[in-house]
This record gives sequence, structure tokens and C-alpha cells, in this order.
Amino acid sequence: MRNFVVTIDGKSYSVGVEEVAADGSAAPAVTNIAPKAVEQTKKAEPAPKAAAATVKGEEVKSPFPGLIKNILVESGAQVKKNQPIVVLEAMKMDNDITAPCDGTVTINVNKGANVDTGAVLAVIS
Repeated sequence: MRNFVVTIDGKSYSVGVEEVAADGSAAPAVTNIAPKAVEQTKKAEPAPKAAAATVKGEEVKSPFPGLIKNILVESGAQVKKNQPIVVLEAMKMDNDITAPCDGTVTINVNKGANVDTGAVLAVIS
């Protein structure tokens, strides 16, 4: 049996996989190895939800799933149309997410957070 660590949705699991011979029969028995304690990865802080509910304006949504690598402006800052506001990493590439209009930005995510497609990253009012 071989042990592996698998991470699903940020949670790590230790799993054992039984080896099989080429003919499909079970491989010779191997002494069972005690599972190791798996160190949990540090999760990013959850995004502030209250701000999104109270601020009305144009939502800036994530075009694809990814990791918030950097936040380029602070909440309350004035932004111009097409100004980069968040850097979203997806498939090892950095993507600038820009403001769709002029206005005051309210950031709804934290650096290091994983987001899904359609997640509201910011609101411009």
C-alpha cells in the first residue's frame, strides 16, 4: 500500500492506495504504514460580506476561478474605467481585473482568497 496526501477544497487527506499486479491480481501484501498527521494549509480569511450587501453599484465579478494574488486599490479609493484593481492568478498566469466604470471602489475579497467564476470581487459605486 502506498500513502498519498490529497488536498480537496483546501483540506488535506491522507489516503492509502493498494498496488495491483499487471494481471489485475492483488500485489503481495505490504506492511500497513500508520497514517501521518497531515498539516492543514492556512486558509485565507473570508471576504467581508457586509460590504457587498450595503453598497449599490456595478459589481466586478471574477471571469474564472482563481487565487486573489494582489489587491491594487483600497476600499474607498476613486478608480477610473479600465484601471486594474485586483490581480487574479489562474493557471499560473496573473490577470488584471479592471474597473468597468469610474467611481468609488469597495473591495469584497482578501489577498490569498480562492474565488469561483462569478464571485463578486468588488463593487464600483
